[in-house]
Order: sequence, then structure tokens, then C-alpha cells
Amino acid sequence: MDADSTSTARSSPPATTYADEGPPGRPEVGFAVEAEGLVKTYDSRGGTVEAVRGVDLRVAAGEVFGFLGPNGAGKSTTVRMLTTLLSITAGTARVAGVDVAAEPDAARRRMGVALQEAGLDPRQTGRELLVLQGRLFDLSRREAAERAQELLELVELTDAADRRIKGYSGGMKRRLDLASALVHEPEVLFLDEPTTGLDPASRLTVWEELRRINARRTTIFLTTQYLEEADQLCDRLAIIDDGRIVRQGTPQELKAELRARRGLTDDPTLDDVFLDATGRTRTREAGAVQEVSL
Repeated sequence: MDADSTSTARSSPPATTYADEGPPGRPEVGFAVEAEGLVKTYDSRGGTVEAVRGVDLRVAAGEVFGFLGPNGAGKSTTVRMLTTLLSITAGTARVAGVDVAAEPDAARRRMGVALQEAGLDPRQTGRELLVLQGRLFDLSRREAAERAQELLELVELTDAADRRIKGYSGGMKRRLDLASALVHEPEVLFLDEPTTGLDPASRLTVWEELRRINARRTTIFLTTQYLEEADQLCDRLAIIDDGRIVRQGTPQELKAELRARRGLTDDPTLDDVFLDATGRTRTREAGAVQEVSL
């Protein structure tokens, strides 16, 4: 589907190292994430599969950037390329100014990654996990212990710090996974559907943790299927469908553009923007946040 020219950025980023579009009300700052012409293909029995087809992204330092799309649209594949977990077929990507393909080790030290499945050892306590992570990032024993305590306070797990992880709830495990991704004080935090499977109360708690993390000037790149989550948390967002970016902008800009283009009398929701961009449908259960479905 061709993106509407008003709301989709398809031109190549300029050579400058400063953003010309960042979070509303914030000063111009450098790009935390840049992707130009990002492509991922796979060979299969039926021929070449194009999972990601020329993605261009620019995320300003200090913003919360949302990445939306239905299952199979290319969200997770794009994140895995940006985080060095998957090779790039074509195009370029930089995180915190570092080329992820040319200098993957340097890029990893500038990013934190929390994927859909938390990689936590259930036999450890929360504190032990964070101290171990600190030691793996070359912190001294004292530094690792201090950093673990700081992060436990940040994600409000001090009361459970010395309990084994196997006794944690799903929401507690997700918050501990966030803390683990922050041990080395990354400039950019990548989160792949961090609240999927959580109950509404746990989801709101994670939202508050993300706001606190971002308030410390950590850039957050968030993939999600929950449209309300994107509306509540994100300074800007992009919608990907069939491996291509089909909309980009702030939630307010995208809703205003849709209202003006269609001549709507009522304010559209982000659900309406998503439908307009992808043609997908969604279902809602009582008390649940809106989620994309196929």
C-alpha cells in the first residue's frame, strides 16, 4: 500500500547529525536510531521472501518511538536487525551513531534489549540477576551491587529483590527484564511488545516504569500491538505493513491528517488510523486494551 505523502517519510535522511523532527516541545537533538533502505530477505522453496522492504526510520534522542503493525508485518524482524540479532540484507542502520553491521560490539554496548520472552533464570533472585549482569558488563562487585539496587528501586522491586524469580508474577518478571536491559546504562532501549500477555493492572505498571526510564533521557524504541499503549506512551510512531512503513508521525498528527483527508466530523482514534493504513481489523474484549488481529 502506498503511504500518504503527508504522513509518511520516504525520502532519505539528510547528512546532518541533528533531527529536524523530534518529540513535541523538546530541543533539536541527535538521532538515536537511524535506518535507511533497510531490507531483509529469506530464501525459501518458493523463492525469495521479502520480510522487510526498504524501511527508513529516524528516532530522535530522548523520545519514545512506537513501532506498530499486525503480526508478520516486519516489526520484530526490523528490531532484530537494529539490535544486531539478525543480519541486514541491504541498507544501513545506526544506533547511538554506531553502524550496527560494521561495529556490532560497539553498538551493543550502547543499547539495551528486552524481547518478548524474558530470559530470566528462575533459580536466581532478582538482585543476583542484576548483579551478574553488571559483572558481565565489567562493573566491579561494589559497582554491580549499587547499580542493582538503583535499578530495583527504579522498577519498584526492592521488596522482592531477594526472592527467587520463579515466584515472581508475569508483570514482575517483565519489570525485572527491563531493569536487566538497563544495567549498562544504554542510550537506547529496544522493547519488543513488553506488555503482551499482561493483565491491565500490570500493563499500567509497566507503562509507569517506561515513563520513569524515559525521564532519565533514555530513548525508547517500542514495538507493540496495543494501540492505546502507543497513544499513551509514544512521542512519535510508525506503522509497518507488509514490510514497508505506511505511516509516520505523532499520534496527534496522524489522527488530524486522517480527519482532514476524510472530512470526518468526529475525532478519529489511533485504531482508525491503523485501519486506514493497513486495512486490518481488530477485536476488543471487555476491559482489554485494543490489540491488532488478523
